[in-house]
Amino acid sequence: MSSSLPPSSSQSTSLIPLDALFNNPVFAGGIGLAGLGAAAALARRSAIQGASLIKRRLLVDLEISKRDESYQWILKWLTLRRPHSSFIASKLTRIHHLSVETISRSNEKGPANAHFLLQPGYGKHIIRHKNAYISVNREKQSTANMSTGEPHETVTLTTLYAHRHIFEDIFAEAHQLAASAQEGKTTMYTHISTEWIPLGQPRRKRPLSSVILDEGIKERIVHDVQDFLKRQKWYVDRGIPYRRGYLLYGPPGSGKSSFIQALAGELEFGIANINLSERGITDDRLAHLLTKLPPRTLLLLEDADAAFRNRRQVETDGYSGGTVTFSGLLNALDGVTAGEERIAFLTTNHIDRLDEALIRPGRVDLTVRIGEATRHQAAEMWDRFYGDVDEDRQGRARFLQRLEDLDLVSNVTGESKPKLHTSTAAIQSLFLFNKDDPNRAIEMAEGLIPRIYEPEPNPGGIKVPA
Repeated sequence: MSSSLPPSSSQSTSLIPLDALFNNPVFAGGIGLAGLGAAAALARRSAIQGASLIKRRLLVDLEISKRDESYQWILKWLTLRRPHSSFIASKLTRIHHLSVETISRSNEKGPANAHFLLQPGYGKHIIRHKNAYISVNREKQSTANMSTGEPHETVTLTTLYAHRHIFEDIFAEAHQLAASAQEGKTTMYTHISTEWIPLGQPRRKRPLSSVILDEGIKERIVHDVQDFLKRQKWYVDRGIPYRRGYLLYGPPGSGKSSFIQALAGELEFGIANINLSERGITDDRLAHLLTKLPPRTLLLLEDADAAFRNRRQVETDGYSGGTVTFSGLLNALDGVTAGEERIAFLTTNHIDRLDEALIRPGRVDLTVRIGEATRHQAAEMWDRFYGDVDEDRQGRARFLQRLEDLDLVSNVTGESKPKLHTSTAAIQSLFLFNKDDPNRAIEMAEGLIPRIYEPEPNPGGIKVPA
């Protein structure tokens, strides 16, 4: 016979009725606060997700890295006063952090003029362009360029998704602004490690007519370059690497570098310059630079004979000397990894030091000697400097006769060859010294005769370093 026994005292004390817990104000309050916290956290998460969804749906971001060419274009564009900006936008764009770019220009009447361009500094700004509000966020990253140590930067433009097409208009205006700033100028590029950077401010274009070479030389090179630029499809269709190489050789002061600068201005190209005699230009660095040339640039390799002074092979430690080697130069010009869409000019004062392997077609397609000043060049230079005051050309005839008497140029018929030589740089220096006095220039023509330096006697016994 079963009987129900009353619960023990220990069981009765360990079990607490649920209704007693909920009737406890402390416990009920805790449950309420926990519920409110969970609800708040859920609401916050929902708000963040909703805002993120709205941002993805309604906004569009465009990030521009400093490594991209358009980075500087956009900064220049932001410095402009936009005629479409309104009073409200001017209030919103109250920028408290600015950066400055200073441009100095020489002035004939006094000290150089300085122009200060204020750019948005690091931080967030708001602008208005053609009824579209755009957030501009310029940030400096924690990473840096391994070659230069310069921190990476980005500019992020944010606007409504419906106004995303405004970016095309902004980039078009920024590119047009950059193009107008470069108009009439030639950009020179130098290298830091394996990176190309502009060398100072762009230079004013040198007119091609200001470089006077011997008859037919300038026209021949210009025609060849222009023909090459028109035939890219012709090269591609035949599987020929689209690159062209020129070798200009001759004595110093004959106008090799001046002609290349004038040609770049004529073609509206820049110049990327590498001096092969510079220490630190190793084989791998040269090859890397030649594959990363800035667009629309002429490659100028000066002192090509310098590579022939270092014929060391790569040693076990990977070192091949302080300068580029001969084999490194050949591989960079037309090796397996050589770049295309390239016009390269090599210059040298000593063509006899160059190897035939360098001059062969494919590496150097056209070899031109730019030599000592000729009668034709002397006459053309006279007209350029004194043509406005020597209208009857009597002064030019006297100058040419003086050069002939000094045996610096050939006679009128060209039958006799001069025994001595001078350079166009020397003639230009003579004319610059006598800008307004052509007669004085004729009297001083004897100074064009090249002289061999002879050290003066040293009676005091002072040791002169070699």
